[in-house]
Amino acid sequence: MPMMDILRDCWKLLLVLFLGNVVMALEVPLDLPQPPTITHQSPKDYIVDPRENIIIHCEAKGKPHPRFSWTRNGIHFDIDKEPKVTMKGHSGTLTIDISGGEKVEAYEGVYQCTARNEHGTAVSNNIVIRQSRSPLWSKERIKPIIVQQGVSLVLQCRPPAGLPPPIIFWMDNNFQRLPQSQRVSQGLNGDLYFSNVMTEDSRSDYICYARFPHTQTIQQKQPITVHVLNMDAINETMAAYFNDTDLFGDAPAEERSPSFLVPTGSTSSKLVLRGQVLELECIADGLPTPELSWSKISGELPTKRAFYLNFQKTLRIVNVSEADAGEYRCKAKNRLGSVHHTIRVTVKAAPYWIDAPRNLVLAPLEMGVLTCRAGGNPKPIISWSINGDPIENAPPDSSRKVEDDTIIFTDVQTGSSAVYQCNASNEYGYLLSNVFVNVLAEPPRVLTPLNKVYQVIMNKPALLDCASFGSPLPVVTWYKNSRTGVLVGDPFVFYENGTLEIPVAQASNNGKYTCVATNTFGISENHVYLEVKEPTRILKQPEYKVVQRNRDVVFECKVKHDPSLVPTTTWLKDDGELPDHERFIVNPDSLTIIKVTENDEGTYTCITNTTLDQDSASAQLTVVEQPDAPTDLELTDHGARSVQLTWTPGDEHNSPIKKFLIQYEDALHDRGTWHNLTEVPGTKTTAHLKLSPYVHYSFRVMALNDVGYSLPSQPSHQYKTNPAAPDENPSEVNGTGTEHNNLVISWKPLTSLQSNAPGLQYKVMWRQKDVDKDWTSVTVANVSKFVVAGTPTFVPYEIKVQALNKYGHGPKPAVVVGYSGEDLPVAAPEKVRVVVQNSTLAEVYWEPVPPNTLRGKLKGYKVYYWKERNLHKHNGHGHSHPMEQQTLNFTGNRSHGKLPGLHPYSLYMVNIRVYNGRGEGPPSNNHQFETPEGVPGRPAYLKVTESNLDSLTLEWGPPHEKNGRLTGYTLQYQSVNNTNEFSQLEEVSVPANETSITLHNLKYSTRYKFYFSAKTHRGSGPRITEEFATIMDAGLPASPHPLSPTSQYLHPPHHKEQPVSPVFGNVSSSVGEDGALITWVYWGPEKHIYVEYIVENSDEDWQKEMVNGSQFHVLKSLKEGLAYKVRVVAKGHTDHTVHRSEELLVTVPAMASRQVDIATQGWFIGLMCAIALLILVLLIVCFIKRNKGGKYPVKEKEDAHADPEIQPMKDDDITFGEYSDNEDHKPLKGSRTPSSGTVKRDESDDSLVDYGEGGDGQFNEDGSFIGQYSGKTERDTVQGHESSEAPSPINAMNSFV
Repeated sequence: MPMMDILRDCWKLLLVLFLGNVVMALEVPLDLPQPPTITHQSPKDYIVDPRENIIIHCEAKGKPHPRFSWTRNGIHFDIDKEPKVTMKGHSGTLTIDISGGEKVEAYEGVYQCTARNEHGTAVSNNIVIRQSRSPLWSKERIKPIIVQQGVSLVLQCRPPAGLPPPIIFWMDNNFQRLPQSQRVSQGLNGDLYFSNVMTEDSRSDYICYARFPHTQTIQQKQPITVHVLNMDAINETMAAYFNDTDLFGDAPAEERSPSFLVPTGSTSSKLVLRGQVLELECIADGLPTPELSWSKISGELPTKRAFYLNFQKTLRIVNVSEADAGEYRCKAKNRLGSVHHTIRVTVKAAPYWIDAPRNLVLAPLEMGVLTCRAGGNPKPIISWSINGDPIENAPPDSSRKVEDDTIIFTDVQTGSSAVYQCNASNEYGYLLSNVFVNVLAEPPRVLTPLNKVYQVIMNKPALLDCASFGSPLPVVTWYKNSRTGVLVGDPFVFYENGTLEIPVAQASNNGKYTCVATNTFGISENHVYLEVKEPTRILKQPEYKVVQRNRDVVFECKVKHDPSLVPTTTWLKDDGELPDHERFIVNPDSLTIIKVTENDEGTYTCITNTTLDQDSASAQLTVVEQPDAPTDLELTDHGARSVQLTWTPGDEHNSPIKKFLIQYEDALHDRGTWHNLTEVPGTKTTAHLKLSPYVHYSFRVMALNDVGYSLPSQPSHQYKTNPAAPDENPSEVNGTGTEHNNLVISWKPLTSLQSNAPGLQYKVMWRQKDVDKDWTSVTVANVSKFVVAGTPTFVPYEIKVQALNKYGHGPKPAVVVGYSGEDLPVAAPEKVRVVVQNSTLAEVYWEPVPPNTLRGKLKGYKVYYWKERNLHKHNGHGHSHPMEQQTLNFTGNRSHGKLPGLHPYSLYMVNIRVYNGRGEGPPSNNHQFETPEGVPGRPAYLKVTESNLDSLTLEWGPPHEKNGRLTGYTLQYQSVNNTNEFSQLEEVSVPANETSITLHNLKYSTRYKFYFSAKTHRGSGPRITEEFATIMDAGLPASPHPLSPTSQYLHPPHHKEQPVSPVFGNVSSSVGEDGALITWVYWGPEKHIYVEYIVENSDEDWQKEMVNGSQFHVLKSLKEGLAYKVRVVAKGHTDHTVHRSEELLVTVPAMASRQVDIATQGWFIGLMCAIALLILVLLIVCFIKRNKGGKYPVKEKEDAHADPEIQPMKDDDITFGEYSDNEDHKPLKGSRTPSSGTVKRDESDDSLVDYGEGGDGQFNEDGSFIGQYSGKTERDTVQGHESSEAPSPINAMNSFV
């Protein structure tokens, strides 16, 4: 028999595995027939508020829609007979109306809902309805509790039993919670426990409150009074009753080791159900107050589910499992000992699902399995029902077989649909599940919406749904883009519910996907689309910032995201919202905080969200500022010349203090001025200060951090030091003479702080060194120097200056050597000679003067020299004026020196003088010397005077600085092609008396580069470099003037303007309406030609315009009324100007503004027609009014004012003039035309004579006047006259163009 059971279990297991894909949970579309399913119901234990209506929920679905009925306490509940009970339409939910005063007790009981249709019956859980109860506290009289200090105490609460149980808390009369601690705490039962009482525990308002959650009512126990007495108080109290007998000792309750108030004994037990909360409690008595600790004897405490509450007195374990069973130990300990208690925890379990049954949809003749597996302790009993009745009572069905927790269906038939109930129960509860077996024959249908678009982030999983239904269950197949290839294997994952997963989505996975659901009755497909997006990333993350207070700070947060997604950036501060303040400015890529404060410190997080993903980055903001001022300055360890200063540092404001600066004020000598005294490191708060006598000190301290100094502290108490003799003598003692017969002794006076006492004086002492033995002295005050008269000239003196005051002399002064005054030297250097080194350098020698003639301290020698004349001008040219005298100083006792920068081939004179601190002595005799020849300077110029096809005539000027006799010139030249390549260098020697040369056999239309230098017997000087070109055609005329070439020096030239080139000719200009036309003739080889121009007498740069291969160019950008200098230049490949024409002066006249002939304009013709029509209408109206004898408005105006010339103009007067009949020959208003009809120039600033080139102001023959109208005359422009009259028709017309 056991073997048969084993075989049967194996067969059942295989069947379940085989049918696993069939029994998975299905959602049957509501348009298909299906048995009822309970979708919502009230809880099993339903406690109701007696003040509200009772609502018992029961909702179900099915096809057709279910009908509902109820039972109460196992008996049919006839709703029609209960006037206070109604059932919601299309629902089974009951509403019991108790608003009329009905008692809830009448409706308490066990309710069960039944939902049925033609395919089966579903039932709800048993719903137990109970009324919430909050009974009143029974009245009681609580006597005051008198207790000795140090003993334990328990104040009992004992609230009335309620449903559900109340929440307990202790408060006082002011509704303030009583403070609790390790010594005083509330137990799980609501009692208040004192491990030991103290005198401060005495009070009369220990009140226990009970709050009942459902009714939201609070009940209060009578206040409890507690008196805690020490021994003296107890003896005094009891003596009144026992004739002053001392019943107790003087000592309070003795200290004692711990013992447990809760629980009692050494062991206890606790039962808890699986999934609930386990609370273990130990409260100990003891003095001192014990400390509690917990441990598990049979294992480790579950750290993630275990919590310590109530000052370690309660151990709470949430979501209890069977593994939490075992023995727990709590231990109480103080310095006198310890005690422990063991709690044995047993874990039981109400039924819970291991494998809950699921709805089963089968096709005819299919097989299926219902499984109902539940766990529990003790093991639950499984029972089956069908359509609400025990399955044992159901008619036999050969297609159904019940085996314990499993029902096996084989060869099911249409019409065998039903609802099965599985009940798993033990002594701690039950589970009830309704599942249906629905026998259907249905083709597949895909339930996922058509053409759904899935968007995922790259490298994230993509899940494409294909929810389908059919009976039998459809098989789902996936395709991409087309149905040519089935998706199988990596990288795809296929789920039983039809979902396709791509674990790591890439851009290549974008596209259209098709899922096809197939069963024996048909096929169905659906298309979905996958879009893989770029991830959102913060590229520039916010960085840690340290900012001074009141400064601005910017956190950057630059984001990269998929272009098709719209990111939203949110900033958080400390994981909360940003403060709602205008100082916080959120930009797309940054957060700016204006003028940060200390409250702005924290962590700022940038979160960027899209609809698919997000990224975040955080940074810390630290706000720093100067430290707060130190406080609490205190002076200790008072000494005659020292004191100890201590202080308390102020707030560092996130920047460590580097040092403290201690300052002092001397209220006696310099009140109001603070001086730096010393500095100490920022880690110290004390300083030992060295003080001076006779000072009234006040001290203050400033702290320094990286931001700056703090404000000064408040001054310390004043500290006065006693007077004393000076500690030091004056410094910087010096002795010098201001005259040849005196000695000035000077020193730096002592400060008031250094004086040490009142009556500061100085004792000045002196004697001639090595002559006098005795010191001469004088005492002075309030001075810093003393003059000794009648001294020999420049002799050494020994000097001393000593400080003294009313309390004595200063220390022994040091001896300083000084000298009396100097006088001018009396001797001149002798034996002066000059050795010429070269043409620009000579060396001079002399014999120093005797020391006894110096009459002072030797400073050095001064050499005076000057050029008398050039040597090459001796014959016939006279003498040149001597050059300015030059001086060289040679300090110290020198006997020679060098004279640089001399002119070659010149005669020089030199003399020498000695000098001391007083001045110079007499000069030596003048000594003359000559410099030899040198190389000459550059030639003055080099130019071309004649240019032909094969020859050039060059002319030059001799050097300005010949530096000797010229022996000739050297001319070198070579040709240059268009690529700036040079030919072989040719050289010609030219005699010194020549000033021009003609070079023959040159190439035509070729540019040549020339190098020209002069020479003497000493060699050639620097050369001048020029470029010239031969002409292109012999027929071209030569330049009409000798043209100076553009010079290129090896060294910078002495002038900025470069001579013009001879390759340009016939340069001319003419000015027209389109601009200035510049023409020229050019026969040079360069291709880059430009026209340059500049406003005459302007400091601006030359402007240039390039010429496109022609020999003319129009300058269109010249401004009217200005004069310009214009030239044509040719430039080489390096953009260097090679040739330049002569400059032209081009004057652009001030052109009259050109007017458009509006007489031919369409708008003008239309305007004239409209005006003519308007005048015609006015004429008709006036004619009619005149015939009626009335006056028209214009006539009335004119009659009201006799002289129109003196009337002010009005806005309405701006017109072409008003109509006047033949009898009224007044001028048109606003025209100022005299009766003669002539136009007077002095009476009208707007006459036609002032405009245009003509002066007659007449109209054209066709009546047009616009052609003659061209703007105001120069007179109007200069004088700025404006017409005071209304604009004439001509002006009005002209304003439109």
